[in-house]
Amino acid sequence: MPDIPSSDPLPPEQAGPAAWYGPQWRDRTDWIVPLETADLAEIEAALGAWLARACAAPDAADPPAPLRAADFPLPRLAPRLAALRDELLNGRGFVLLRGMPVGRWSAREVSLAFIGLGAHLGSARSQNAAGHLLGHVRDVGLASSDPAVRIYQTHERQTFHTDSCDVVGLLCLREARRGGDSLLASSVTVFNEMRRRRPDLAALLFRPLATDRRGEVPQGMKPYFEIPVFNWYEGRLTTIYQRQYIDSAQRFPDAPRLTDAHVQALDLFDSLAEDPAVHLTMRLAPGDMQFVHNHTMLHDRTAFEDHEDPAQRRHLLRLWLAVPGARPLPPVFAQRYGRVTVGDRGGIVVPGMRPVVPVA
Repeated sequence: MPDIPSSDPLPPEQAGPAAWYGPQWRDRTDWIVPLETADLAEIEAALGAWLARACAAPDAADPPAPLRAADFPLPRLAPRLAALRDELLNGRGFVLLRGMPVGRWSAREVSLAFIGLGAHLGSARSQNAAGHLLGHVRDVGLASSDPAVRIYQTHERQTFHTDSCDVVGLLCLREARRGGDSLLASSVTVFNEMRRRRPDLAALLFRPLATDRRGEVPQGMKPYFEIPVFNWYEGRLTTIYQRQYIDSAQRFPDAPRLTDAHVQALDLFDSLAEDPAVHLTMRLAPGDMQFVHNHTMLHDRTAFEDHEDPAQRRHLLRLWLAVPGARPLPPVFAQRYGRVTVGDRGGIVVPGMRPVVPVA
């Protein structure tokens, strides 16, 4: 087993509100923020005004969505959203907004309202090679054994991972018949536990590992990126992780090889995140909006069994957001984020891509 280089000591054990354990939140509800009647009225008014402007200008340039906060004014709700943004970036790292009226509004109205609300937290980033600024998380009959498929397109267990943005938002439209629960874990806690138990393995995860881009390759880049799982930069610990894609990057002959020690380190990382003493499990109900800070949190979804009726099948909307006031990221993140400029980073950009907003 490699020794920890004396010139590269591990960061200290991390404290603060992001270093939490799941059981401390299971009997609490202060992380759940219900939308009040006045909030919904304000969202509906902003939505109506946006739709009226869109109808008055049918030739307006795409995308037909309120992508800036100024497009979707929420004078009453905006200060509370700013406080939630601070909680995401500097606090526990997750929040659940409850009560979007998905049964009362059309799919287009719900999509636009979610985009408009998200614009008060950050700017939308492309989530795939098709340029989707609004993602649709549902099983489309694919399997992750196909190296061109990403796991959100399947019904499979996702495992704990991060997305390529500052904050990811999910809005539940419909639940699965069985399964599909959401799990969150603090990557800060995972680091602390690895540091206590196996500092030698923790040290390996501060060195670059290859992660498969799954066929979505930016111009001039390799089909994988090489970023450490753990990154210590300007006094902050930032994590980027997707185990399946680390494993599948080994299909490329020129990718750095995983050693037995790397596999042990990744297995320990996974086992800690999967421990019920570490993670928090929740089930998103229709109208729930979950926002998660990718740099300090890991998220997961259990496998699910869907409804036979296509109109009833599990369907979530997703936003990837670049957030103003977010932490600095090390330069190596530009391999995945395109750039590391705060407020203008993240997402997937490939040759010929044009941003679009598939609202229905």
